Amino acid sequence: MAEPPHGEPLHYDVAGSGPVLLVLPGGAGHPMGLGPLTERLAAHFTVVTYDPLGLAHGRLGLPVAEQRVADWSEGAHRVLEAVLPEGGSAYVFGTSSGGITALDLLARHPGRLAHVVAHEPPCVTVLPDGESRRAELIGQLDGPGRPPSQGAETTPYGVFLARVLRPFTAHVPAFTAPPGGLTLAAGADSAGQPLYDTAGLLAERLAGGFVEFPGGHLGTLDHPVAFADLLTDTLLRSSARTSE
Repeated sequence: MAEPPHGEPLHYDVAGSGPVLLVLPGGAGHPMGLGPLTERLAAHFTVVTYDPLGLAHGRLGLPVAEQRVADWSEGAHRVLEAVLPEGGSAYVFGTSSGGITALDLLARHPGRLAHVVAHEPPCVTVLPDGESRRAELIGQLDGPGRPPSQGAETTPYGVFLARVLRPFTAHVPAFTAPPGGLTLAAGADSAGQPLYDTAGLLAERLAGGFVEFPGGHLGTLDHPVAFADLLTDTLLRSSARTSE
């Protein structure tokens, strides 16, 4: 963990060696379950896993305000400023809500990023029937009749439901990615579902590529080795293209 000169402390973990790869977990940003993925990635990268709310660093159970995408992406930028050498750049991988953060980070600070892979960011409001899709998604995850704050301060999933789900799914990315700077990703098992369609549409709108990854929305957990290997290949191929 590093203490920046201004603002709240930053919470992150570092493993491996090589070019910096910033990992932005989904949900409420708690990196639970990502160990097998990050261990595999650490064979090729210095993996920096950002925990925006510090839930894995002693802050679980403390009060949490409603979250903002901009706050998470600016926190991620501060992490990069702490770990990168002057003038250096990093790869970024984000999944789900972390994918939304990765997109906003690219929109705000493209000069610090070598390539971004955003896996199934739930920006469903970009779909033609986006508002109904968003309501459907919230209903599926949060359930009918559950108070928004229930469990918000006791479990990572409770924090996600009460403080992250609604503001993040309302986010609409609007920028043009630098050439070769962005890949949208979706799980093969998600084909035909809203998050797969969202990733494809965002790839078109933001001038990014599109890659199908193993598994579904939780492919990082269900297929960590295959997922990490394809992610590594995607990132390193992006470097090879830009150096040509």
